[in-house]
Amino acid sequence: MWWGAEVAKFEYVATGPDGRRTSGIQRAANRDAAEHALYQRNLRGIRVTEKRSIMQTEIGGSRVKREEVMHLSRQLSAFVRAGLPLIEAVHTLGVESGSTTLRRTMADVEQGLHRGDSLSSCFNRHPRSFPAYYRGILRSAELTGHLDTVLDQLAKYLERDLEARRRIKQAMIYPAMIAGLALFTVVVLAGFVLPRFRKFFEGLDAELPLAPRILLAVTDFVTGWWWAVLGGIVAAVLILLLALQSKSGRYAWDKFLLGLPVIGATIRYALVERFCRVLASMAAAGVALPEALRVATESLRNRVFIRSLARVSEEMLEGQGLSVPLSRTRLFPGTAARMIRVGEETGTLETQLEVTARYYETELDYKLKKLTAIFEPAIIIAVGLVVGFVAVAMVTAMYGIFGQVEL
Repeated sequence: MWWGAEVAKFEYVATGPDGRRTSGIQRAANRDAAEHALYQRNLRGIRVTEKRSIMQTEIGGSRVKREEVMHLSRQLSAFVRAGLPLIEAVHTLGVESGSTTLRRTMADVEQGLHRGDSLSSCFNRHPRSFPAYYRGILRSAELTGHLDTVLDQLAKYLERDLEARRRIKQAMIYPAMIAGLALFTVVVLAGFVLPRFRKFFEGLDAELPLAPRILLAVTDFVTGWWWAVLGGIVAAVLILLLALQSKSGRYAWDKFLLGLPVIGATIRYALVERFCRVLASMAAAGVALPEALRVATESLRNRVFIRSLARVSEEMLEGQGLSVPLSRTRLFPGTAARMIRVGEETGTLETQLEVTARYYETELDYKLKKLTAIFEPAIIIAVGLVVGFVAVAMVTAMYGIFGQVEL
């Protein structure tokens, strides 16, 4: 057996010789050894997860930022390409990191490498920091010997993903500042200025015009029943969070997002681009298509896509190919299905998937620009309507005063 190695426990789910699903615990020095032992027992479709100790759970519970994972991937790729031993590269990156979480993570990875674990097995102990598609592609790269190239590709993919998120955040800064300033103005006018108009009108035994009366009624309700308003908001948020914990609630939410105008199309293009990119990377790393399809599906984290792609996987195993089942889902644009069909027919699936990913990356950039171009003026218009109503209320109140004085 594994002399001097620390034996770990691994939970597994697999298909037995009789075709039935089975599960249990396998003891082994590392993940690869556990899978080998299960394979020797004539089990297939093996999925292994390490049972971590309390200390490992504490270490793995912290999350490394996605930007740090991007830099880590790029630096590790450079070290491997330069011929530096993997353990030394991991040690160097951990020691030189300015992030406490990353230092702990890399220290745990280094210990795993000393025990004989593969790099992907070590990363598997940190699922919050390294997504499933990242670990799956990395594992395949180790088998094919293209670790440096794949790490560089993963760094570029993470960089594109971070850039897209950064553009969305930047587009929201200006509208958010306007909305905050408008909210402050409304609170000052409605909370301090209009009440003085009301007292003045009451002193004249007159009635405020309709617009200021509506605004004062709203402010009176919020100030008098603030606890009920706050409680209602908290209850609504809790109900939404609880609903999202269930499979049906998460599916309904994801379906709702996909059905939104403009936003839904942007989300759809982002999911198609990620699916094609991950599937192309895993195919290039030599992963079998069923396994690559499973990892690419899990990377989407959208229940609507995941449920539809599960049927695609079943139909593909029945010999229907990939492009035809994908087109039946109606989640993938016709262009994507046609490109994938060309790849299947010409034996260039990996290349066509990469071409499709690049195409939808460009389309996604266009969708994001369109979304931000619509979102920014929409916020400004909404804020303008609120401020405009308050201004109308103030003006009508002043005109009411002038009219009362003339009388």
